[in-house]
Amino acid sequence: MPDLSHGDNAAAVNALRSAVMLLGRRLKHQRVDESLSPTEMSVLGTLARCGSATPGELARKEHVQPPSMTRIVALLEAKGLVRLEPHPEDRRQKVVSQTETAEAMLEESRRKRNVWLAHLADGLDEDDWEKLRAAAPVLEKLAHL
Repeated sequence: MPDLSHGDNAAAVNALRSAVMLLGRRLKHQRVDESLSPTEMSVLGTLARCGSATPGELARKEHVQPPSMTRIVALLEAKGLVRLEPHPEDRRQKVVSQTETAEAMLEESRRKRNVWLAHLADGLDEDDWEKLRAAAPVLEKLAHL
């Protein structure tokens, strides 16, 4: 772990936390479907990235309790965004998959957020863009640790 008593490290961590939180809040407002909660959108995003999963696996990936995930999956199923199918090896379990409707909605959501972010980034100069291109893989890695 980096030494946070070192002023530069502490300042970098503080700036990163602040910027990520503010940017995340602003990005959350760029939604295609206002009827979905951020948690529901996150579950759909996880299914898009990781593929089908059991509710228990989704709960672990989303850092929520299994009963909460069961409720979220039921809401998404009622909205036609996921389907439940029998687990191929354990018939007591279900596997959650996103529907084509969810795929289309997520694609439109990504497009809208990318357009908004690109518009915001129009204010960056070439030096800033170079730094952003270098930082993006590091931020991606950090987001998935």
